[in-house]
Amino acid sequence: MDTPKPIASTYRATIEAEPPAAGRIARALDEAEAPQALSVSYFDLGNGRFEVSALYGEAPAENILTTLIGRAAEGDAVTPLSIEEMPNADWVVVSQGQRGPVRAGRFLIHSSHNRDTVPRNRFTIEIDADRAFGTAHHASTRGCLIALDELVKRGRPDLVLDLGTGSGILAIAAARAFDRPVVATDTDPVAVAIAKDNARKAGVTQQVHALQAAGFAHGALRRLKPDLIFANILARPLYELAPAMAKALQPGGLAVLSGLTWDQAPALVARYRTHGFVLEKRIILDGWATLILGRRSARVLCD
Repeated sequence: MDTPKPIASTYRATIEAEPPAAGRIARALDEAEAPQALSVSYFDLGNGRFEVSALYGEAPAENILTTLIGRAAEGDAVTPLSIEEMPNADWVVVSQGQRGPVRAGRFLIHSSHNRDTVPRNRFTIEIDADRAFGTAHHASTRGCLIALDELVKRGRPDLVLDLGTGSGILAIAAARAFDRPVVATDTDPVAVAIAKDNARKAGVTQQVHALQAAGFAHGALRRLKPDLIFANILARPLYELAPAMAKALQPGGLAVLSGLTWDQAPALVARYRTHGFVLEKRIILDGWATLILGRRSARVLCD
């Protein structure tokens, strides 16, 4: 995949908020089709405050962004929206320059900007800012990596599935940690291309197989029986995927679910219990929950 070319001007939109509102806003800006962000950053400023910034190739409409942020904040307080022009900037370099390495358990995620300052081992992964969610700055991705770090100590699965792979960060981390095949899917063809390119850069092309699919709706997925599934998406699609998740996952396998706030977790756990899952662990970071669920029954109890 070609490196994006520098553009004449980059526009940076910034707000500050407390978690989990900041996390919801980051995801909303990242997933919005209009205006479409080049990249979204999420930084801990300390004292319970987080900065969310989005980069755009052209000036975004302030009223549209304000409405989008207000909906995602769900009534929580945020600072006034700031939009500034950053002329003659390569948006990838700008974004990478703002992002420091992130540690999640033994995993250390960094950009090429920090390549010469971090140790090299199988838990060190280079992911550059791009038009796909997942650099470990968001608590949901970090929670999944912490969960993966714990699961590495339990043994190696035969097959891993990463639903909604985004940048491919979790698929790459699983391939590095387990040295096992990983199938990575996303509904966005751009994300699939980015995940493939990141897997190539990480040296795991042979292990990571990325394809475009919505949920489990792909012929190749119906023939697979993974024993570990990652799904870092959103609460609603996770809720709807419960029957398919139970059908796809090997009995005795594990599902790591994230992209939901701490208060959405109980309803999701209850939903998955009716499909033969039990909660093994809950990880809470900055108001976001990551769930490790075990598939204890081969029988789907209800739809």
